[in-house]
Amino acid sequence: MSPLSIVTHDVDEAILLADRVVMMTNGPQAKIGKIETIDLPRPRSRKELLSHPDYYRYRESILRFLSECDHTH
Repeated sequence: MSPLSIVTHDVDEAILLADRVVMMTNGPQAKIGKIETIDLPRPRSRKELLSHPDYYRYRESILRFLSECDHTH
């Protein structure tokens, strides 16, 4: 199966759909800031995702990066 790429601004959607979340820095000179590997069982449903203990760790990691990135500009 070949890799599929999508672009989203929705953290929960990214965790639900992705095996890897590539986060970008802000601005016209944006670059890759962090890559988070999502190691959760498949198939995934939103309900199962919310009950998985690692979901919150991934979500917090991504939101922390976005918050820190936002405060640098």
